[in-house]
Amino acid sequence: MNAPSVTPTVLEARQIVKVFDGTVALAGVDFRLDRGRVHALIGENGAGKSTLLKVLAGIEQPTEGQLLVDGHVVPFASVRDAAARGIAMIHQELQLFPDLTVRENLFVGRERRTRWGTVAWAAQENAARRTLERLGHASISPRARVGSLSLGQQQIVEIARALVHDVRVLLMDEPTSALTSAEVPVLFQVIRDLTRHGVSIVYISHRLEELLAIADEVTVLRDGRVVGTAPAAEVDVPWIVHRMTGGATRQKPVEAPAAAGAVVLDVRGLTLPAKPGRTALDAVSFDVRRGELVGLYGLMGAGRTELIESVMGVHPDWTGHVVLDGTELRGSDVGRRVEAGLAMVPEDRQAAGLVQTLSVCENITLSSLGQLSRHGYLSPRAESRAARPLAEGLRVKTPSLDAPVTALSGGNQQKVVLARGVMSRPKVLLVDEPTRGVDVGAKGEIVDALRRLAAEGMGIVFATADLAEVQAAATRVLVMARGRLTADLPVSEATADALASAASSTPPDDGGPHGRP
Repeated sequence: MNAPSVTPTVLEARQIVKVFDGTVALAGVDFRLDRGRVHALIGENGAGKSTLLKVLAGIEQPTEGQLLVDGHVVPFASVRDAAARGIAMIHQELQLFPDLTVRENLFVGRERRTRWGTVAWAAQENAARRTLERLGHASISPRARVGSLSLGQQQIVEIARALVHDVRVLLMDEPTSALTSAEVPVLFQVIRDLTRHGVSIVYISHRLEELLAIADEVTVLRDGRVVGTAPAAEVDVPWIVHRMTGGATRQKPVEAPAAAGAVVLDVRGLTLPAKPGRTALDAVSFDVRRGELVGLYGLMGAGRTELIESVMGVHPDWTGHVVLDGTELRGSDVGRRVEAGLAMVPEDRQAAGLVQTLSVCENITLSSLGQLSRHGYLSPRAESRAARPLAEGLRVKTPSLDAPVTALSGGNQQKVVLARGVMSRPKVLLVDEPTRGVDVGAKGEIVDALRRLAAEGMGIVFATADLAEVQAAATRVLVMARGRLTADLPVSEATADALASAASSTPPDDGGPHGRP
């Protein structure tokens, strides 16, 4: 009789402890990754997921504990040590060089060489092109400057950078956070192909159904400790959520107002020329009323981000009309629009949302310093007094308001950026991907906060590629495709089929959206 086959453990963490400035991020974590398996790592923001991945990748060294590769204890003093053993990481916060090309980013520090010792540019370009084709993005040129690409395209480049090299272990931190629902199955197919060839994968995502669709095993972290490990086939979403939260229940969601008020933002014929990495906008018209939560839905390249940024004045070459509460904003820069009552929470919190060298408190108050200053003097006490209720209301998990914002998890950093936008008390708040990289509990908290603001009369536009999110949060849904509006629907008519159809359709010739005029 044949002995049962045993799946060998490729990478193991034993009693890992990691302490940052007195804060315990990991408290005795045991974790095991088997060959050719996808092991999902789950937990709320601040649970320690990304910290554990950074320890496994050699980015951070553990305060205590051991790492084992193929059963042997190995000290990872750097990323190079981990890479030498075939371990690569795809980061949630992109680790790319915007002024370098795609092919240069894929091979930076690990260049392929000719027999004469020079960089093998042609070989690198061919490898880059094959990897991008494998990911379903042959349209991205290996010679394109990364800074000219959209955030979603940069996410693809981040994934390609790991795949272009031979890897045994792939650590994936929110790899789909900037991808559309149509692109996720392509990535999943790549993951299945990798595991068939023996590659082992650790996968972090806050989309629980997504995790259960791709994972072989799941481990749940809470407050830096493992609180559950099981085969994915034996667990469901309630099992995961119970362990993530410790059985705690959220407060009853705040309901949106029953009826919206007068028009507060009126956009007519907004047009934006195309540029590398930027979708053109073609005569976009819509309005937002006081108390409305308007969801802006579309696939990658639809123009959602470009529309929000144009309304905010980020792109000076737009034409058309943007009227805020009766005031035409043509010719107003971003600063004047903030003064007039607009605020924006950007999609890329690292590049455009946070000042890395400032504290949590300073990041929250950054757009409201004029309101907090007296006779040219800014009181730290006044800053703290103003920031605290917002941080508490959004449940920002931080050691203190004076802690560096870089010490927070990605989801808590997102809450800080949202708090800053809210603090200026705008008439209209524009939010691009409000729950990107945020856990299931924090998603509800952010949606509740947006509903509360709408109930107080604020007009809100939030852009998202998440069908479930736009259906759950919006009171009205605008759909974009190829830079034009293709539908304007009350949420009661915003079915999955209707949204998917409008998001993939060819915009009507007259430029007018379907649905509400």
